Amino acid sequence: MAGSTSRTVHDIFQSMEYGPTGASAATAQAWLESRSRALGLFVDGRFLLPADRQTRTLTDAKGDSVCSVICAVEQDVSQGVTSAASGFRSWSALSCHQRAKVLLKWAGALGQYSQCVVEVSDLSQASCSPASLVRLAQYYSSWAQLRDTLLPQWSPLGVVEVVVSDDCPLYSLMLKVLPALAMGNSVIVVPGLSTAPSALLLAQLLTEAGLPAGVLNVLTGSVVNLGATVAGNPTVNSVTYSGNKQDGVALCKTTAGAGVAVSVSPVVGASCPFIIFESADIDSAVDGAIEAAFKKRKEIQWVLCVQESVLDSVVARLKLRMAGLKCVALPSEADRSLVEAAVQGAQQQGATLIQACGPPATGLQYPATVLCGVAPSSPCVTSPPPGPLLPLMSFRSNTEGVTLGNHSPHGHAASIWTEDLTLALEAAKSLSVGSVWVNSHSVCDPSLPTSGHKDSGTCTDGGQEGLYQFLQPSSSPPSLTRSSPASLDYDKFGSAGSPAIVPTARCVCVAPKFYQQFVGGKSCKSESGGSVAVQAPDGTSVLAYCPDGGRKDVRNAVEAASKVQPGWMKKGPSARAQSLYSLAKGLEAKRQEMAASISAQTGLSLDEADQEVELSVGRLTDWAARCAQGQGSAPAVPQAGTALSLPQAMGVVGVVLPDNKPLLSLVTLLGAAIAKGNAVVMVPSQRYPVPALTFIQVVQASDLPAGLVNIISGARDQLTVALANHNVIKAIWYWGSPEGCQYLQHTCTGPFKALWLHSHEEDARWAQPSTSLLEETWHNATQWKSVWIPTA
Repeated sequence: MAGSTSRTVHDIFQSMEYGPTGASAATAQAWLESRSRALGLFVDGRFLLPADRQTRTLTDAKGDSVCSVICAVEQDVSQGVTSAASGFRSWSALSCHQRAKVLLKWAGALGQYSQCVVEVSDLSQASCSPASLVRLAQYYSSWAQLRDTLLPQWSPLGVVEVVVSDDCPLYSLMLKVLPALAMGNSVIVVPGLSTAPSALLLAQLLTEAGLPAGVLNVLTGSVVNLGATVAGNPTVNSVTYSGNKQDGVALCKTTAGAGVAVSVSPVVGASCPFIIFESADIDSAVDGAIEAAFKKRKEIQWVLCVQESVLDSVVARLKLRMAGLKCVALPSEADRSLVEAAVQGAQQQGATLIQACGPPATGLQYPATVLCGVAPSSPCVTSPPPGPLLPLMSFRSNTEGVTLGNHSPHGHAASIWTEDLTLALEAAKSLSVGSVWVNSHSVCDPSLPTSGHKDSGTCTDGGQEGLYQFLQPSSSPPSLTRSSPASLDYDKFGSAGSPAIVPTARCVCVAPKFYQQFVGGKSCKSESGGSVAVQAPDGTSVLAYCPDGGRKDVRNAVEAASKVQPGWMKKGPSARAQSLYSLAKGLEAKRQEMAASISAQTGLSLDEADQEVELSVGRLTDWAARCAQGQGSAPAVPQAGTALSLPQAMGVVGVVLPDNKPLLSLVTLLGAAIAKGNAVVMVPSQRYPVPALTFIQVVQASDLPAGLVNIISGARDQLTVALANHNVIKAIWYWGSPEGCQYLQHTCTGPFKALWLHSHEEDARWAQPSTSLLEETWHNATQWKSVWIPTA
């Protein structure tokens, strides 16, 4: 160590201590002093410090005050949104080249002021490398340049709100802000307390780089309350959140019903597996585990999974490497209490400890601790507290190791260690996470698309796929209608029963037909045994009786779908394409019968109904042709190594169909879902269910595996509730009422479900050969995984 003559390099290596950085905070202190250590808002290209505002105090790692941050009020929000709307007009009017130049100039400014950026982020405990920010700026400047060339049928959303929690890293914030700007949007940032100083500094540098006034505004305050207030303004077109899950859930529930889409990326606090197979380089794996688990600041919590054959070797090396490690600083006394409670609970369940030293009696310090022999169900594994804890579990076979890795409710990332490339790739594909690092950890690059899996969010960040959350098809209106949240009783929503069917004395020439629904590959009645009367187009007679499906029918359908979906996903694209071609051929064979059902149900002429059938056959053929498209890539990345971006199926998708084009909308959504390897549970239009129930004959005659496609008729709200409350369903596509959209936004947060919501059912694009509709549907049927394989 510096200043010591008795320590050798070997001694320092054995202790694995961090050397002194020698860095000061003089530049950051000077910037804070220039703002009188009272950071205001950044609106319309300048700092504002309104009087009579509540403040929050930001402290550093030692507990000393760094600065104060004001809490914006309704007046500040209104001013910020007005500025953002004006900024959007000027920013979107620029050419792609002009927007790219601004982002590139900002990258240069980051290099010039890198010392200030580093010190400010370190002081506020939101450390971020300027090199990573420069890489972000350079990558998204290229997309700003190529937007109109590569995404010609897409346009910016308008005003985008980016919200991050108090403990969110700065990199995660800019991973949202920069692509939104690159696509031509204006942005309102609601940063957490720790990221507020850095966000204000970067906003200042962006403005100095030529960003028009109002394009980037920063409003500080309580994340959830302020974020919901900004989202409630009708000028805001989209909300995206990054941070811890608790604030993300609260924001979703608070903004439900406002008519604005909210995407969530809980990147903080996730429990991620660190898997060491027997074929790993044990020394490198142990060093990587210690670095990942016990560095000063980490956003995720690691769980160490070790194959039994090398368990003793790993434990011995852990004891050796951890000897002499310093205690790690904790943010608060409350966090220390949580850590101590987790350690005591693990010991009571039989875990043993590996520690460099005993914990201090008092203070915000705790030693690096490995909890050996914990159970997969232990709280320190499923919901580990913030702190220097590393639970350790063992497994026998490679398959069991992957299963153990998938045990976590979170699907953020995983690190796997093995010298067997075949095992590495098989494990990477089988792990239900967004990022997989092979013989490495915590590597990121904006070129790699990563989706939230399980409870790790509802959107994709990075790569071209991550841009779509900030774009909308140019030919379509907004999918949600802005409104004030309805006074909705979420416990009673969808509980109203279907009207009773009673015999009438009215004479009819033709008896109404009784239809059946389709669950698990079989036509069947509803579990309740009830039926719903479907009115003829003239409203004077009953056209048919359809099953009145409910929660038990959805349960049976999801059970069947979840069993068949993994095998269907593993089929090659050509096999799925052949099944879709077969489905299209079967629909063509029943063309007259399908046209007659559409005409009888909707009142269209036979010629118009036949045209819808013809379009439906063509749409299924389109999806069959697309099966082999978008099969992933190997993006070029600046670091040494090979990176893969892999598209994967969502899983089981619930689809609530619109009234408009009852057959064409069904095959459009069905084809996209199963072409990507998903299974579906579909709810036909409550008003026009007959075409969908007639289509069951086409599905039965196809070679699709039983349970892949399920069609359940009944009351839309009741079936929407059943879909929303089933944990196996990964995504819901919904065309229905604003109240239904509000219910789904409020309810689908545990675990998070990817929502594609439409509060108005009319969509003229169903019958149009719109490329953007197919791209949008394809995008919503896919989630992405990035795999990183380093090289020497």
